[in-house]
Amino acid sequence: MVENFQVAIDGPASAGKSTIAKILATDLKYVYVDTGAMYRAITLATKLAGLAYEDEEQITALLPKTTIRFEPGSPVQRVFLNDEEVTDDIRSTEVTNNVSLIASYAAVRENLVKRQRDIANSQNVIMDGRDIGTTVLPHAQVKIFLVASVSERAERRYKENLSKGMPSDLNELKKDIEARDYKDSHRQISPLVQAEDAILVDTTGLSITKVVSEITKIIKNKQHQ
Repeated sequence: MVENFQVAIDGPASAGKSTIAKILATDLKYVYVDTGAMYRAITLATKLAGLAYEDEEQITALLPKTTIRFEPGSPVQRVFLNDEEVTDDIRSTEVTNNVSLIASYAAVRENLVKRQRDIANSQNVIMDGRDIGTTVLPHAQVKIFLVASVSERAERRYKENLSKGMPSDLNELKKDIEARDYKDSHRQISPLVQAEDAILVDTTGLSITKVVSEITKIIKNKQHQ
């Protein structure tokens, strides 16, 4: 049984999950759990250890030696890997291009899902990712499946990269997002799929404020049932 209030937000890359989840968590005074950042942290740990991304056995052995924690930050939540801040490092192109592979390993998913559930069982949370409503928090009171067109998601990623001083090619970003969608939805373990009881929210053409307002109504309605 779920003792705390849990909100699960799933969806493909760059659908706006993290942005929306952070605002909702702040507004509702819930804890925000960025599961994507956790998988990115393990991907970065793999790189820093000099391991091949295909070396599932060695990456599995790395898991007990890694700690991941979050701290409040502005404008983004700060991420620490083994007590070293990696907030920007986990957003590098190399990590982005390899995180789907790392996330496909059974031991990695099992390890991080346990960490995520431990957090969710001790406080009210908003958690975003690819398999939160289907696997991590199957009993969450509210499940949202956030989507947007490939073109809009590529445009968002393009603007985000430019704001960070990272040169990008819009067409390449579209291809990367399509490839990521395919990998995430076709992986054997916990593929990206909309939970049966999740509410679909299409953010294409909608402002962040509008999306936050829509999901807040869904949460408030559920709380009063």
